[in-house]
Amino acid sequence: MEFKNHDLIDGFQHEGVRFDRLPVKDSDGRAVDGLYATRITLDNQAQLNSYTTAMVKGVILGMRQASNDRRSVAVVFTGAGNRAFCTGGNTAEYAEYYAGRPEEYRQYMRLFNDMVTAILHCDKPVICRVNGMRIAGGQEIGMACDFSIAQDLAIFGQAGPKHGSAPDGGSTDFLPLFVGIERAMESCTLCEHWSAHKAHRLGLLTSIVPALKVDGAFVPNPLVITDRHLDAMGCVVLGEPRTGDDRTRGKELLARGNVDLSLLDAEVDRLVTSLALTMPGCLAKTVESVRKHKLLHWDRNRETNRAWLGLNMMTEGRAGFRAFHEGSRACREPDFLLLRRKLAEGATWGDELTEAVLAKAHGAAGSPRG
Repeated sequence: MEFKNHDLIDGFQHEGVRFDRLPVKDSDGRAVDGLYATRITLDNQAQLNSYTTAMVKGVILGMRQASNDRRSVAVVFTGAGNRAFCTGGNTAEYAEYYAGRPEEYRQYMRLFNDMVTAILHCDKPVICRVNGMRIAGGQEIGMACDFSIAQDLAIFGQAGPKHGSAPDGGSTDFLPLFVGIERAMESCTLCEHWSAHKAHRLGLLTSIVPALKVDGAFVPNPLVITDRHLDAMGCVVLGEPRTGDDRTRGKELLARGNVDLSLLDAEVDRLVTSLALTMPGCLAKTVESVRKHKLLHWDRNRETNRAWLGLNMMTEGRAGFRAFHEGSRACREPDFLLLRRKLAEGATWGDELTEAVLAKAHGAAGSPRG
């Protein structure tokens, strides 16, 4: 039979995004002829797989093509390397082009919103293969996926209020559904990172696997508590950071090992097999029905959020993203307390206020970058 082509473009080649096909295995581990999983990879390792405007377009087209692929069982959405799945939007692009240009950023946010929607509308189940950090916008596109399987050295969290934005690209919509409103409020406002073990305990992840290999054997993340026990107050502390001598020993063990993602790939393969061993139409309808809970919030808020995020690039977004990009490891944040004080005294936003609150990051860096 000759099928009609419903793809938006013929073929797939896009800057910073790879599109591959992986074999689907049967229950005995043998590759199945004529079926595969589609892997979409964010490939910008030098910038921790942060997505540029061009990469956002690539993800949209990749999800659409995978959705139409009759032989594809599922989509595996991941990042290149072993350091990061995705750390959000490309801060160099934000600081150097979008900062101070609200209408340009509003157009960019149309593309970003379309990327999240493309994941939520994909006709195939989407698995987030978390190969490393899933931060900020990376967390948001990860939560848009249907499943998340992580290596246990990965960290999770937001960056919005710390860097001049609000996590309105999905986190304020999705995170309360995963972990409850109190935990979501804590993560979205304070921007403190969670370990993979904590994220799994709170319900953010489908499963986690070790990635650190020491002397030929896999060991759990040595920097966090990975055995389930209670603290003095009777609270579960699984996934919380180790402290004192335990943390020192953990760092030493981490330095001795190497990162091996073979268990992550095996766990992703296992899930793809489980999905393949279902009725395709019933699976698709079930995925769509569960996704409605995310879409209910996403569709209600995304356009007003897009407008606000655009306008914010004239004020706090401009200062926050420039501080991150122009600062150094010592300080990538504006002077929050100075900003609050000046606003309380009646200062208005403009170049003078922006440069004043950037002085802290510029001083730590020695001089502005870029």
